[in-house]
Amino acid sequence: MSESGDQPIYSIGAVARMLGVPTSTLRAWEDRYAIVRPNRSEGAQRLYSRVQVEKLRFIKEQIDAGASAADAHRLLAQVVSVGSAPAVAAAEDLPARPALPLILIAERDEYAAELAEYFLRTEGWEVATALNAIQAQLQFEERSPDVVMLDLLLSGGAGFRLLTEFAARKLAPILALSAIDSSEEAFRSGAAAFMRKPVEPLALVSTIRDLAGTSALVRSEKKRLAER
Repeated sequence: MSESGDQPIYSIGAVARMLGVPTSTLRAWEDRYAIVRPNRSEGAQRLYSRVQVEKLRFIKEQIDAGASAADAHRLLAQVVSVGSAPAVAAAEDLPARPALPLILIAERDEYAAELAEYFLRTEGWEVATALNAIQAQLQFEERSPDVVMLDLLLSGGAGFRLLTEFAARKLAPILALSAIDSSEEAFRSGAAAFMRKPVEPLALVSTIRDLAGTSALVRSEKKRLAER
């Protein structure tokens, strides 16, 4: 499972929510077994890539099946060494599902907003768009989105203020976007994930799936919990 080109975009809190494990458990696995080692930002924030999340999902799956944490990590090491670890599902390989979540796109670039809306609607999601901070605030309050896609430079940098306000409400995970590397400040302000613009469409769709809980990374976890 190559991690080449797989960018670290998820905070440890976002990964914990995706997999249904405490952040303390993720830190303990990293310290004790050192198999899945997230990148560290300049401010020492742990940042995970999609492939790393898939590896952690594999570990949790083994533990849920009765293996010890040590055995689950050893099994992952064996699987990775022969190059047959479970791959992250591509967005186009995932089946279509009705009633997908509402995504709020708060984007200063109208063309970028239209492009993102097109790809998200193609996947079946409902989408609300805001081109300035006032619209974004109103849409967030009135529509209660499931995921917020927020340009940090919205309305001359008001996106940073909105990120702090939205994150404090704890109503929806926030994907922060910026043409400059603002990941450190974004995660410190409560972003669940950060992507550098311009964003590749399939990477965007996959990230939204993860945050909305509709991706292959999350669906199997929810199914197991529901069956207990």
